[in-house]
Amino acid sequence: MTATMTDTPPPVAPKADTAGKGSGRSLGQMLMIVVGALLLVAAVRVITGADQLTSDGQISAALGLAVPIGLAGLAGLWSERAGVVNIGLEGMMILGTFGAGWIGWQSSPWLGLLCGIGFGVLGGLVHAVATVTFGVDHIVSGVAINLLALGATQYLAKLFFSEGKAADAGGNPKQSPPSDSLPNIDVPGLSDALQSIEKHHWFLISDLAGILGGLVTNLSVVTVLAAVLFVASWWLLWRTPFGLRLRSCGENPIAAESLGVNVYKYKYAAVAVSGGLAGLGGAFLALVTSHIYLEGQTGGRGYIGLAAMIFGNWRPGGLAMGAGLFGFSDALQLRSGGVTVHALLLLLVVLLAALAGWKLYRKALWQGVTSAVMAALVLVWYLLTDEVPGDFVGATPYVVTLLVLSLSAQRLRMPKADGMRYRKGQGK
Repeated sequence: MTATMTDTPPPVAPKADTAGKGSGRSLGQMLMIVVGALLLVAAVRVITGADQLTSDGQISAALGLAVPIGLAGLAGLWSERAGVVNIGLEGMMILGTFGAGWIGWQSSPWLGLLCGIGFGVLGGLVHAVATVTFGVDHIVSGVAINLLALGATQYLAKLFFSEGKAADAGGNPKQSPPSDSLPNIDVPGLSDALQSIEKHHWFLISDLAGILGGLVTNLSVVTVLAAVLFVASWWLLWRTPFGLRLRSCGENPIAAESLGVNVYKYKYAAVAVSGGLAGLGGAFLALVTSHIYLEGQTGGRGYIGLAAMIFGNWRPGGLAMGAGLFGFSDALQLRSGGVTVHALLLLLVVLLAALAGWKLYRKALWQGVTSAVMAALVLVWYLLTDEVPGDFVGATPYVVTLLVLSLSAQRLRMPKADGMRYRKGQGK
């Protein structure tokens, strides 16, 4: 009887599935959003002449910038689905950058990649011990891990990179010597054909060619691995008994325990996987983006990953969209500057006008009027200027993130027991 009870899904699982029963509708809505966004961006490109908006170089750069953010967000999703808030993602990414840079230059980038994941898992286990075993507040533990990881890597970098063989190879207290590159993937023939179509600047067709070209040209193997991890995470968490039990720990751990689920084990597993994914994101920065460990390399991407996770409503598909949006806006300001970012103002006008119409239709008068006024102000800004000031261009990714989070805040549903302390037997 006990074995049967252990294998029985916890009672909260059907509720979670019911909440996600609209996954077909959600997929359809996501596809509609993607198609609508593509049509809108294509129209803005044609009107403004900002051909960089959907060029293969822009998409390739956006993908490279989105991967570490997406991995950090996926790490947060694993942890929070089990009920553990992981503010320590930034620190785990820092550990991943150091581990990958340290081992990568001494042996091979592949071993560096594994070491980065391992260092992240170590950070995740520390967080699990503090929060799951000892009941430390999740936010306090996460902040402590961020500070400890930063201090530890700074000390170890001075110890290992500032003298001897490492110094001769180009290391110093703030960076490691360079490591070899991981292989990139191209699809022969397809990349050239898509580039040829893109150069014609046809409406929608060239935009699709540029986007697809960016996805099949000069693609890092770690990017492919990240895409596989997103699909695998969705399948494990939403299509297997393991995932059902893990999510039950984040919804109602007392009910899960009453049916034989080892809540501690699942929380530990989730936080360890979370640390490994964050470490992989850090390793991507050290081995793919720059080929070295560099102090301050993460640049707050762990926190941005959490924002992308919240935007995605604690689901892999929405998270991937959020990470892609941030990567796109970041790549745009890095590659094109104020002229191309200026074209986004027209896009923002359309979005704000659509939001105003929707709010007025829903009889949310104050919000609708506010959105309409904002749309008018941005339109005036667009018509009276030819370029966005440099200071605002640098802030574009963060402004986009704040706008997206504010617009998506009304539909969010976090796991019910997320961040709550749990003790074995507390329901008896």
